[in-house]
Amino acid sequence: MTPEPDGAGRDAGVGRATGTYHPVVAYWNPLAYLVGLEGVALLSAFAGEYDREFTEARLAEVRALLDSGSEVGHAIEAQLVDVVGAYRAWAASYDQPGNAFYDIEQSVVWDVLDGLPPGIALDAACGTGRHAEHLASLGHRVIGADVSADMLARARAKVPAAEFHEADLHHLPLPDDHVDVAVCALALAHVPELAPVFAELARVLRPGGHLVISDVRGLFPDGIRSPLARAGIDVGPAFLPQHMHLASEYVSAALPLGLQVRRCEEPRMLPAPETHRDPPPGPASPADVATLNAWCPEAARAAYRDVPVLIIWHFQLTGGA
Repeated sequence: MTPEPDGAGRDAGVGRATGTYHPVVAYWNPLAYLVGLEGVALLSAFAGEYDREFTEARLAEVRALLDSGSEVGHAIEAQLVDVVGAYRAWAASYDQPGNAFYDIEQSVVWDVLDGLPPGIALDAACGTGRHAEHLASLGHRVIGADVSADMLARARAKVPAAEFHEADLHHLPLPDDHVDVAVCALALAHVPELAPVFAELARVLRPGGHLVISDVRGLFPDGIRSPLARAGIDVGPAFLPQHMHLASEYVSAALPLGLQVRRCEEPRMLPAPETHRDPPPGPASPADVATLNAWCPEAARAAYRDVPVLIIWHFQLTGGA
């Protein structure tokens, strides 16, 4: 979790057609999301992935949704919140069990880490210390850094033997060539440009050291940028923009620094179970994609099928033994 440098996040509210910038408010209409979801499913059918029956069912569902009006739920306006404010609100619930998204990410990241020899390990943007705790269990001397004091408080309680710093990814308080392993998990979606962060991580990494990165692919299908949303933040409904980076952007940031690719995976979310709704569920929260998907489960399964939710990299810095 890291704040963005001056001017970052500008494109979070940029209109695709006009280039206009609306930086402080997002308009969330649950009906708009569901019609858009049906549209993605229909495009999949148009590409030959589904048959006529599926297409006609989706069109009928769109008509029913448009006729339902506010039964789906009322639109809201959400205020922009920065990284520090967002994670202040989320710190208390961040480690709650049952998040399949984190389970998928953790299994791949830990598979990489379990194969590396112990040394000095940096958990950059460590959050509550999920990976710092695992690194310590593997015998590493662990250093954590995060911009959120609230998340760091939980990390310190979880891994009391580790060294923690309140710092962002652009300015790590470590000397050059200092760590053998660096992990940066689920944080780069908060930065607009990868190159400065990769340069800073490579700076503190020793030659021959390993860099493990995980990043989100968004909550929406087909690479559409999505906001991290959560009710209950001090300002009311709020959104934290995400920057979706292409795979080529990670490679372009890494290779000039001498970081070589050792592994890359793009895990997919497990498919939702087959469910049918009769009668329809109650009003959906515009900030909760899961409750929105329950209105159109067949369309949701089609739209999200085979869509990567994460990208996970293992790089190694050239040089060393």
